[in-house]
Amino acid sequence: MKIIHTADWHLGQNFFDYERKEEHLVFLSWLKEQIKHHRVDLLLIAGDIFDSPNPSADSQKMYYHFLREVTEENKNLQIIITAGNHDSAARLEAPGPLLEQFNISVKGVITRLEDGSIDLASLIVPITAGGSCLAVPYIRHGDYPSAETYADGVSKLYKELYDYAKDRETPLIAMGHLHATGSEISVNDRSERTIIGGLEAISPGSFSEDIAYVALGHLHRAQRVTDRDNIRYSGAPLPMSFAEKNNIQGVNLITIEKSTTIERLIFEAPVKLISLPDIPKPLEEVLALIEELPDGEISNTSPFLEIKIHLTEPEPSLRFKIEEALKTKAVRLTRITSDTTRKTEGQTITTYEELQTINPLTIAVDIFKNRYGGDDMPENMKSLLEKVIREIDIN
Repeated sequence: MKIIHTADWHLGQNFFDYERKEEHLVFLSWLKEQIKHHRVDLLLIAGDIFDSPNPSADSQKMYYHFLREVTEENKNLQIIITAGNHDSAARLEAPGPLLEQFNISVKGVITRLEDGSIDLASLIVPITAGGSCLAVPYIRHGDYPSAETYADGVSKLYKELYDYAKDRETPLIAMGHLHATGSEISVNDRSERTIIGGLEAISPGSFSEDIAYVALGHLHRAQRVTDRDNIRYSGAPLPMSFAEKNNIQGVNLITIEKSTTIERLIFEAPVKLISLPDIPKPLEEVLALIEELPDGEISNTSPFLEIKIHLTEPEPSLRFKIEEALKTKAVRLTRITSDTTRKTEGQTITTYEELQTINPLTIAVDIFKNRYGGDDMPENMKSLLEKVIREIDIN
């Protein structure tokens, strides 16, 4: 049996002010080719199909067109989809009865039986090529068996599911949209860090060693979890932030015969992400680096660019100078970030009453020194501030 594992498509994502429809279409076209070329029996999509619980009509059209086309081209293909934390579980699962006609199973909601227990049978999908899949969507608080912590509850759910399914035909495969203990997030990726949280990490020990493969979503970097080679994140097919620009995109191809073998299929993302420079430098040096960028027309595949500037004093015309330098360059500017030299020693606490007696210019000069690390504020800036202060006092 051949399986492709993918996750975290985030259809509909805007990268700053730029939409990514064309990029996602390139990925979906590539994925269809891989499924056909490798004669895949089962496609696993482990959550975050959409970037928002209220995806645009365009994003939904892209998703359903892909499902229709890939099942038409591969008559024996089975697809199992689970919801992620970015998805609306109910919205994703709603067309389930229709999609089942195309051998597509969608699991978004954890349902309970009349006695209040979790409907374990509803989370187990028979695999057409043989075996069963524990198809578990992103688990929200309260969707797991009674436990002291979230992590304990999720772990308990997977163990109960395994016990329920272990006597069925093998192989057993599991899916999840979660943060596994021992996995790595992208460096400085604030969005990923706030999503996963530190207290919700799930131990790899939650998955029985008799499970042939565990297909995970949630983290955008492709990786195995600790020393468990068969517990894997497929990673996102497109970098979702500049923190992910060095990730290697693709999907996992799993072959299960007497044993499980895993191969990485690399997807070359059509749009590159460029940080110029990697470490903030003075404006003059950055402008020189911009000169080295290729000239040309901007298109939907032009690289996304972030500019990093190191400032020692205010630069009111910063953005104008950068935009002027980029006028002929075939890149799309997303953001300009700046850092400054700061002083933290010798700071004092001033009361409100004392503040009223201080000349505003003195405060401005102190702030300038603390923020930019210079000896003093430039004279032209002092003169301008004095003029403004006088006009305020007069009025």
